[in-house]
Amino acid sequence: LLGQILDQWFESEPLKATLATDAVIGAMASPHTPGSGYVLLHHVMGELEGRRGAWGYVAGGMGALSQAIACAATARGAHIFAEKAVCHVLLGRDGRAQGVALQDGTEVRSKLVLSNASPQITFLELIPQEQLPKDFVQRIRQVDTRSPVTKINVAVDRLPSFLAAPNARDGQPLPHHQCSIHLNCENTHLLHQAFTEATHGHPSNRPMIELCIPSALDPGLAPQGCHVVSLFTQYTPSMLADGQSWDEQARNAYADRVFDCIEDYAPGFKASVIGRDILTPPDLERIFGLPGGNIFHGGMSLDQLYFARPAPSYSGYRSPIPGLYLCGSGAHPGGGVMGAAGRNAAQVALKDFRHL
Repeated sequence: LLGQILDQWFESEPLKATLATDAVIGAMASPHTPGSGYVLLHHVMGELEGRRGAWGYVAGGMGALSQAIACAATARGAHIFAEKAVCHVLLGRDGRAQGVALQDGTEVRSKLVLSNASPQITFLELIPQEQLPKDFVQRIRQVDTRSPVTKINVAVDRLPSFLAAPNARDGQPLPHHQCSIHLNCENTHLLHQAFTEATHGHPSNRPMIELCIPSALDPGLAPQGCHVVSLFTQYTPSMLADGQSWDEQARNAYADRVFDCIEDYAPGFKASVIGRDILTPPDLERIFGLPGGNIFHGGMSLDQLYFARPAPSYSGYRSPIPGLYLCGSGAHPGGGVMGAAGRNAAQVALKDFRHL
């Protein structure tokens, strides 16, 4: 249990609760849920520019990272087709992957196919079910994809000023504006209570909020004096109680609750809001193809990790379809902007390619 680990090392409840957020981030779990300690480990393992456990910000926004990868690929001869939805994977008579068919009817032939989509989309939508082992299909269907995350992107006309650390007179960003700011995390009981409400189909009354202000580090993201604020919030169930849907009223009611909480820490925040974009779990699934809205393509619980990710006997990036590989967050070692799954999958695919 994460709580036991934190109790061994720390005394301060606010510090323990703040660290606990990285153990439940993106997970429908409480700090008291068995296995939550791994999710914390997953978020602090590795290093950035020699600093262990450090995280970095991508100048220009996350899309700039995608563009950098795309430029590196095209410089080496890759062809990238954006906004071209894949309809299904092409299979030969021997059952091998032979390319993909696009929704516009175009067929792209290839010796290998690597899918960065979720295991659910890859194996339940793009492959005929009769081509896959029944136990494998059942395993993919049973993957826990519950997500507690609602992401809210906000445009504001001034920098938030927190009661705990008021802004400078010139309104310039201070060191804390350039970090991840955790709200409603005074103690782990608050997190557990927020989780419990979601398990009953209700958005948390005091949501866990991770607030980042990317424009404090990268001024080009917003006009002078203005800022963009990124809110990573939970817990919000995909399915609301009593059969209610995440309609416009429900989405705005939850966002208003989040903004009320921020207002308690930073008076004047609500008045500074110019616009907001609310992405509930169903929105994250519809727009980004995240199953259940899960940012990791499936829960990072111990029964869905290591040799069991995405299914037992298929953790090595190969799939039941020869020539088809899984290289996204649903593969080992799981989610996060680190490229480990893709790098490992590429090495396996290259090894197989030499024998074709």
